[in-house]
Amino acid sequence: MPSNDARTLLHAAVPTLATGAVGAVVSGVVAGGKGVIGAVLGAVVVVLFMGLGMVVLQRTAKSLPHLFQAMGLMLYTAQLLLLFIVMSLLKNTTLFDFKAFGFTLLAATIVWVAAQARHYMKAKIFYVDPASDDTAGAAKTGSAA
Repeated sequence: MPSNDARTLLHAAVPTLATGAVGAVVSGVVAGGKGVIGAVLGAVVVVLFMGLGMVVLQRTAKSLPHLFQAMGLMLYTAQLLLLFIVMSLLKNTTLFDFKAFGFTLLAATIVWVAAQARHYMKAKIFYVDPASDDTAGAAKTGSAA
């Protein structure tokens, strides 16, 4: 994984895990031990789903750059559907507090998307290739000639 991709993953995962820790503390106070387990599980699910999705998207961008935007939209839709499926499968579980799981999952997902968007806005990534040295000696055209 190139350093820019790893940096993006780090900038999204750290605030998400911090949100999970806050969710675990709040859930522990409100719902006890099962609340802590639910909150930690919710944060881990978000980091795994979103992190794996980001890795898949970066590999797609390198191998099939013309499909990058469509793949991104499809990936986010698939991630949200998978999160919905996980929540519906675990709805009646007694292993952990489901409300703590759900609220932490929601908060961690929002924080992941916001942190990822903030990192991309702050990153200095070229969206146009800078002029190479070969074009420096080319004849000028237009009003500058």
